[in-house]
Amino acid sequence: MLDINFIESNLVKVKEQLNKRSGEYTLILDEAVELNIQRKSILKEVENLKANKNNLSKQVGELMRNKHVEEANKIKNDVASINTKIDTLDEKLKEVQEELTIKLQNIPNIPNDDMPVGNDDNDNIEVRVWGNEFVKNHDTAHWDIADKLKLVDFEAGPKLSGSRFVVYTGLGAKLVRSLANILLDLHTSKGYKEITVPLLVNPQAMYGTGQLPKFKEDAYITTNDQYLIPTGEVPLTNLHAGQILDANQLPIHYTTYSQCFRQEAGSAGRDTKGLIRLHQFNKVELVKLTDQESSEIELQAMVKDAEAVLQLFNLPYRVVELCTGDVGFSSTKTYDLEVWFPEQNKYREISSCSNCTDFQARNMQTRYRDANGEVKLVHTLNGSGVAIDRLIAAILENYWDGEKLIIPTVLKPYFGNQEFIK
Repeated sequence: MLDINFIESNLVKVKEQLNKRSGEYTLILDEAVELNIQRKSILKEVENLKANKNNLSKQVGELMRNKHVEEANKIKNDVASINTKIDTLDEKLKEVQEELTIKLQNIPNIPNDDMPVGNDDNDNIEVRVWGNEFVKNHDTAHWDIADKLKLVDFEAGPKLSGSRFVVYTGLGAKLVRSLANILLDLHTSKGYKEITVPLLVNPQAMYGTGQLPKFKEDAYITTNDQYLIPTGEVPLTNLHAGQILDANQLPIHYTTYSQCFRQEAGSAGRDTKGLIRLHQFNKVELVKLTDQESSEIELQAMVKDAEAVLQLFNLPYRVVELCTGDVGFSSTKTYDLEVWFPEQNKYREISSCSNCTDFQARNMQTRYRDANGEVKLVHTLNGSGVAIDRLIAAILENYWDGEKLIIPTVLKPYFGNQEFIK
């Protein structure tokens, strides 16, 4: 969440920036500032009452030593009255603080000053394109290729679990496993530490990365109030929640392969066929924790690390910088990697790399002590490295020759060095 004192001190600028997003934030910002003013007023009143109470308590001691019992008892009554007022104000403070926290949890991160202004993904800015020489077009969708080659059973998933679940079979299951190994090996070779994380997390972890309360309707919650992770970002980023790290521990680079779960409540009718938008999907995630000076450099490096995946498979792609109307809730700057889909004759997102600055760290209270001994919030970054189901879809369409699937060179050792699947 944002720092309420920063909001209050820079209210005009914060309103200007946040209102470039999709949504209107003037009212909620004003309400948050008013609550913060109330909070500070109550704190000041409580502080004054406690100071008065301390002075009266000292007087009671002196009066009792001098045998002025009646006068001492009068002051004791005054102290009791002050205690009642303090209790009432403490309860009011708790209510105001809870209401303020709810407001702040629903305010997104402030877009970077240089972020392109726009309404939706049509206004994103193309940064670079790679692999033009590999671009092809045909009219066979990846789900038809997967079905023809018996890599995916699109009927078994809905039978077992409902719509937007799939069952990988035979070589399709091997493909998922192989890609996870290849991606993890690639990222660990670049200095990321591999972590295996739980698929269930507590609500606090979801609040930590900004998944709650904003995206509650997209989350799968269990009967004991735990959540299936929507992305490996949630457990990875929360690993150091509540800690104060030493500056020499930063930057921290983590990667994990996990299954992820999203109800996609707001995406009815979108990508109902195939592997693009599933309720349970496979992903290799990248997470970084950095000091406040290095996060922009680390973001650019993370984008390059995600690009290395697509270059490894010779898949044409482009990098776009997201505009204010398309950027995610917790992010202050995001680049998407969009891979080419020949059947759709367009680029589709396969990775999103974001710098959240101190937005998530404030929720999690993940801090570090700099060289001068000052305690600061870390900056957190996350990115897909990459979404495996979408990578499979892209491989199927880009390596289909009309009769068979040519196996990418990097995958051949996992498939007995055979040249194709037919």
